[in-house]
Amino acid sequence: MTEQQSSNGLEPRPQRDMTRRRVVVAGGAAVAAAGLGAAVATTASAGETSASASSATPSASASSPSGEVCYRLTSETTEGPYYIDADKIRKDITEGKEGIPMTLRLKVIDSDSCKPVAKAAVDIWHCDALGLYSGYESSSGGGGGTPPTGAPPTGAPPTDAPTGAPTGAPPGGGHQEPTDDKRYLRGTQLTDRHGFVEFTTVFPGWYRGRCVHIHTKVHTGGKLTDDGYEGGHTCHTGQLFFAEEAVLDSAKVAPYNTSTTERTTLDEDGIYPGNGAQGGLLKVKYRKGKIEKGVVGSLTLGVDPDATHDGTDL
Repeated sequence: MTEQQSSNGLEPRPQRDMTRRRVVVAGGAAVAAAGLGAAVATTASAGETSASASSATPSASASSPSGEVCYRLTSETTEGPYYIDADKIRKDITEGKEGIPMTLRLKVIDSDSCKPVAKAAVDIWHCDALGLYSGYESSSGGGGGTPPTGAPPTGAPPTDAPTGAPTGAPPGGGHQEPTDDKRYLRGTQLTDRHGFVEFTTVFPGWYRGRCVHIHTKVHTGGKLTDDGYEGGHTCHTGQLFFAEEAVLDSAKVAPYNTSTTERTTLDEDGIYPGNGAQGGLLKVKYRKGKIEKGVVGSLTLGVDPDATHDGTDL
């Protein structure tokens, strides 16, 4: 189940993959994360977020509305073993899970024209505060008891297998079939005409061999029906990352401070490509010293809507 870092190269696909994707449409109003909005005043790490913006090598495009800054293609990464197709279309994915409230705001743009990509289906999924993935609780890790002490021992293996030693799984994370019917911290939304989606979730925890991260996919070419989002293809598979300062701050509060799982830092992670916003490094804001009140994470994803990247061949 070892994840392998991908290259950023893109290969055109001669025809669209119209494999059927079906998601269950969930009703109900979304619940806003507590303590966010105007109360959030600081970034997780001004230095790191500034560096991430510059490392993405933005350039002004003549076709970009109002001179909007356009970023290069966001890095493709492995899907990992815990992706579940056919998740619910919903904004609030918490399902009552404990953790620091988090609002995740993503914008999807065409990296060539810089124009927003409307009606794209954006999936996100991540572990809970103690490293458990819904659908895979029996095979994902976690722990409790003593607060974490920082980075793991030197040489900890980069893997997406939460427990045990690396098993030499095939590229793409060695996808596993779900072992239970839980679906917390998973969801799908369609981008609006400006390319935006917003999710209500909790700050992710960590598990053995990986830094704190959120998985994401972008699908285009399909449509929303009475049965959900169907058709189309996956044009982007990536992961979203957090500056180290935000992770250390989260580790000071419950329930994160009960984890005994070895923690891998951003720099030690085997998946994060080390290229800032282009590699998925989120801009994170929260009230300094009050992270438990809530976090806002945001990022612009530059994609090729006509490409196919399902993250299983990396």
